[in-house]
Amino acid sequence: MSPFNLTTNLFTIIFSLTLLYVKYILPKHDPQGPKQTNLVFYVHDHDYFPGHGINTSANTVDGKSGPACSILPFGTVTVVDDIVTEGPSIESKEIGRAQGLYINSQLDGKGFLYMVFSIIFTDGEFKGSSLEIQGADVMSMKEREFGVVSGTGYFRFVKGYGIKTTQFMDIPNLRVITKLNIIYKEQVQ
Repeated sequence: MSPFNLTTNLFTIIFSLTLLYVKYILPKHDPQGPKQTNLVFYVHDHDYFPGHGINTSANTVDGKSGPACSILPFGTVTVVDDIVTEGPSIESKEIGRAQGLYINSQLDGKGFLYMVFSIIFTDGEFKGSSLEIQGADVMSMKEREFGVVSGTGYFRFVKGYGIKTTQFMDIPNLRVITKLNIIYKEQVQ
């Protein structure tokens, strides 16, 4: 056997293995990229404050004055379990719950909240799935952007962002309705 044939055969084998690796092992590239999806829903928040009843979905658990303070002082932690609906009305179809924390992390207490919570879908197309949300909620801004960092079930491996806008605010009764507009891209699994 001549050295030329051995080199040619070795090159052919290495080249063939490289082609097979590229074809079957490397991730597939979709020229259009991941599919982008948009979801809109509404979160109904009713804060607890002494003297305002017990039918609440948010409760301050710690702060400068202990659990009896509002969300405004620095260091205040509020736990939420808010209703999530398809529309802005409380009579709209309930599709889930927003469960998590708000923490006031601005020293002067002027309304910079850090939020981390899960949107847990209990009805509809995404029942049994959740979206994981975190980011800043600067209450003085009309639109606040936050991150969608992950999810479960239908939303496994998603990444994206959302825009939060206040639709209704009743300060004397501590009720707020916010619109969450979620934009995410589905990752190739």
